[in-house]
Amino acid sequence: MPGGKPRQPSLSQLRAFAAVAEHLHFRDAAAAIGMSQPALSGAVAALEEALGVQLLERTTRKVLLSPAGERLAARARTVLEAVGALMEEAEAARAPFTGVLRLGVIPTVAPYLLPTVLRLVRKRYPLLDLQVHEEQTASLLDGLAHGRLDLLLLAVPLAAPGVVELPLFDEDFVLVTPRDHWLGGRSDIPRAALKELDLLLLDEGHCLRDQALDICREAGRTEGAPVTTSAAGLSTLVQLVAGGLGVTLLPRTALRVETGRSEQLTTGYFADPAPSRRIALAMRAGAARQEEFEAFAGALREALGPLPVRIAKG
Repeated sequence: MPGGKPRQPSLSQLRAFAAVAEHLHFRDAAAAIGMSQPALSGAVAALEEALGVQLLERTTRKVLLSPAGERLAARARTVLEAVGALMEEAEAARAPFTGVLRLGVIPTVAPYLLPTVLRLVRKRYPLLDLQVHEEQTASLLDGLAHGRLDLLLLAVPLAAPGVVELPLFDEDFVLVTPRDHWLGGRSDIPRAALKELDLLLLDEGHCLRDQALDICREAGRTEGAPVTTSAAGLSTLVQLVAGGLGVTLLPRTALRVETGRSEQLTTGYFADPAPSRRIALAMRAGAARQEEFEAFAGALREALGPLPVRIAKG
């Protein structure tokens, strides 16, 4: 690398280098930031030339960070996060409910609440550019922490540092069974009935799976009781129930959508107090748009009133 005083790097160069440092793969890094691979490679090379430091060790098989690259990658991320915060502050200084709002939603909420969310945005906030990202909880929290997402709609509590929860509602779980199941149609199912049922759950990584397992443990279900995990989504889970492979737990907001497609299903309701989950919005602590997000939560609580849920107090 040539000597001399380093030149000022561009944000584009820093963004390209940070992506390569994260993925250690040029193609994956380029895809992650929406840049062509040649442009990304050129940006990293230009950054190395500007700084007078070799950042990467390139081989035919893989990309590695040099010792200097390891140190400077952390600095680059800090700079990019600071620039992102500056842009967020500037956007918040403009009129509220304008510009882009990147909303992350978990898969067991998205199909059932998004129609209400989208109607609210179209009616009350027509200048808001809502961009929806459906991901599992861990990915959403990572996106919120790194500024990729602005606001989350998901099940709580999260116990995540630096995250503020804005509760929206609580909803009960119901038991979905094959039509001829002995618990089908009952309205007073004791939680203890979960001890020995053939229970179908979502795949690992879904918070709804963890919530269902917690409910079962509270009911006294032993670790050895059969649990069949073979569904990536609630629609598949319900089809398996309709086929007679077992029973499952569904949140009330999902019931009409997921059970309305089959006559082979019936629903049972738990005796009070029924197992339930809480859904909330989540934002970064100290977010520049905090007042805007709190107002959005209030408007959403009103809009969600017709659903079979118990609205939380603001």
